[in-house]
Amino acid sequence: MTATKTARDPARIKPKNRAVPGQSALLLQHILFTLPRVQKLLAAWRNEAERCPDPVLRQMALASLEKKAFHCQGGAVFAIAARGHEKAVLRIIVAYQTLCDYLDNLCDRAGSTDGEAFRHLHNSLLTALTPGSACEDYYLFYPHKQDGGYINKLVAECQTQIETLSNYRRVQERLWELANWYIELQVRKHLHPEIREEQLIGWAKELCSRYPGVRWQEIAAAAGSTLALFALLGLAGREELDDAVIQRTWQAYFPWICGLHILLDYFIDREEDRQGGDLNFTVYYRDEAEMLERLKFFVRQAHDSAASMPDPAFHTTVVEGLLGLYLSDAKIAAQCYQHLADSLLKCSGQRAVTTYRICRMVRKVL
Repeated sequence: MTATKTARDPARIKPKNRAVPGQSALLLQHILFTLPRVQKLLAAWRNEAERCPDPVLRQMALASLEKKAFHCQGGAVFAIAARGHEKAVLRIIVAYQTLCDYLDNLCDRAGSTDGEAFRHLHNSLLTALTPGSACEDYYLFYPHKQDGGYINKLVAECQTQIETLSNYRRVQERLWELANWYIELQVRKHLHPEIREEQLIGWAKELCSRYPGVRWQEIAAAAGSTLALFALLGLAGREELDDAVIQRTWQAYFPWICGLHILLDYFIDREEDRQGGDLNFTVYYRDEAEMLERLKFFVRQAHDSAASMPDPAFHTTVVEGLLGLYLSDAKIAAQCYQHLADSLLKCSGQRAVTTYRICRMVRKVL
C-alpha cells in the first residue's frame, strides 16, 4: 500500500474552527436510529453467549458484551455511510467487533500466553472477511474449547451479510491487510511479559518505516483499531465507488484516525492496565506532557485528514465522536485526568465539546 504523507510538525499546526454542515443531523441519526438497532443486535448475541457450555468461555463472551459494548456503538456509525446497505453493514460491524472483543478477552483474561493459540483463534477474523471460506477449530491450541458454536455464528453472520455488498471485492484486499495487522498486534501484545515487548517493538518498527513522523507505539495502536476496516466496509455497500475514495479513506484512517482511536482507548485504561499487568502504549511516552502533546498531534492530523475527505461532515463527526466517547468515560475522573481531557477537547474545537456533553448524557441511558 502507498504510505501516507509525512506528518507535519505539531508545533506548527494551529487549531481551526472545524464545524461542518450536517454534523448535527448525523449525530441525531446515530443516537435515535442506529444505537437502538445496535442494542437489539447485542441482545441477540448475548443470548448466544449464554449458551456457551464452557463456563470460562461463557464468562469471557458475556464480559466482552457487557464491558465493551461501546465499541459496537461507536463503530456502528459507519453503517450510515453505506447508502442503501445500512442494515447489512451494521450487522457486520456488530458481529465483527463482538468477535474482536471476545478474542481480546480470551487472550487477556483466561490465563494463557500461548502465541500459537492466539493466532489460531484470530484466524476467525480472516474467515469472517472471506465469504465461502469454511470455519476451522479455532480453539485447537486453547485450553478451553466448547463455545456452543459462538465464534462460528459470528463468522457466519459476517460472511452472509458481506455477500450482499455491491463493491466488497474492491476493498477486500485492504480489509485483509488491516485484519492481518490487527492479528499480528494481538498475538504479540498478549505474549508472556518477558518476550512481548521485544516482539511487538520489532514488528511495529518495521511497519512504522512506512509512516514517517509516527512512533512505533502509535503505529501499533493504529493497527489495533477496527475503524479503517469499518470505513471501507461502509464504502463497499455503495452502488458506485471511486478508487480514489478508497485510497483517500485508507490514508485518512491509517494511521491518523485509527491511531487517535486506540491511543484514547489506552489513555483511559492506563490505571486499569497497570493494575492488571497489561501492556499500555501510552506509558512509552517520556512523561504526561509528552503524552498530551502526541495525543494533540493525532487530534490535529485526524481532523486534517477528515477535512480532506469527499464527505468531511461524516468523518469530522467520527473524529469528534471518538473524543466525546472516550473522554466522557468514568475512568477519566477516576484517574484525575479531567484537565487532560479538557485540553484535548479544546484542541479539537467547540464541536467536540458539544459532542462530549452529548456522550455524557447518552451514557446515562445506555
